[in-house]
Amino acid sequence: MSADSLLPILRLRAQLLAQIRVFFATRDLMEVETPILSAAATSDPHLASFTTVYSGPGPRYGQTLYLQTSPEFPMKRLLAAGSGCIYQIAKAFRDGEAGYRHNPEFTLLEWYRVGFDHHQLMNEVAELTTALLANRLSLAAPERLSYQELFVRHLDLDPHRATVAELAAVAERQKVSIPPGMPVQDVDPWLDLLLTHCLEPHIGQGRLCFVYDYPASQAALARLRPENPPVGERFELYLNGIELANGFHELGDAVEQRRRFAAENAARQAQGLPMTPLDENLLAALESGLPDCAGVALGFDRLVMLAAGKETLAEVLAFPFEQA
Repeated sequence: MSADSLLPILRLRAQLLAQIRVFFATRDLMEVETPILSAAATSDPHLASFTTVYSGPGPRYGQTLYLQTSPEFPMKRLLAAGSGCIYQIAKAFRDGEAGYRHNPEFTLLEWYRVGFDHHQLMNEVAELTTALLANRLSLAAPERLSYQELFVRHLDLDPHRATVAELAAVAERQKVSIPPGMPVQDVDPWLDLLLTHCLEPHIGQGRLCFVYDYPASQAALARLRPENPPVGERFELYLNGIELANGFHELGDAVEQRRRFAAENAARQAQGLPMTPLDENLLAALESGLPDCAGVALGFDRLVMLAAGKETLAEVLAFPFEQA
């Protein structure tokens, strides 16, 4: 990227970061910093962590450490310790994620609101995102769709009750290229396939669109609402077909969270992926008492990309992965 094209992007990033800090200062959220290196890692089978080995003095000599895929776990430890509402602008790292909309190293804006549920947090996410994009994009009023409404609207399909056979039939009708090795019992990979290939291009065109109340099996960190079937109190924010944010009404039950982590590690093992050490510090914090809260992670680089009218993340990073 030439200096002539880079400097306006750097100024835009700086302006947006300054706006974010003013937004949260007026709402009395405290900015925090938490470690990027940790002895624990996410157990989510869809995420891969970078690892390193500590070679310095002390009891951790020779220990494998993980670059964090999100600051979520240490921020929840602060919440359990009584921090109140907090936010962080953090570097995060995910191995195996590189492309037009992904960079292995990226910037996340993550914040937690004590006393909020996911609907109240959606209101605040809309306020912040609208303020950041004002005078840069012309947007219609925000829209909210449940995960079920999204599938019914575009595919005439109830995602909470559909079988693998029904989902495969829809994929075939939609002429979706089906990857080899798709499961014959687990519906979630099929739902993801239809979401990414058939639905995401239509979500949030010209407006912010929140998709909420995901299947319980896709909400490992969220509270479940006992409907039939249960749904996870989770949301994602889209704009012009691009996922911008992922939020939860946070699960505070340590026993249930441990069970879900163990289930994810079992899924990793079944897929031939390395199992990851559980974050015992997080689980201890949950056991001590996490306040009722909602949290969200927003992809800052993607927000800059949209604000700048660019098509790829590489166009809004000073030094993308290939140049790092």
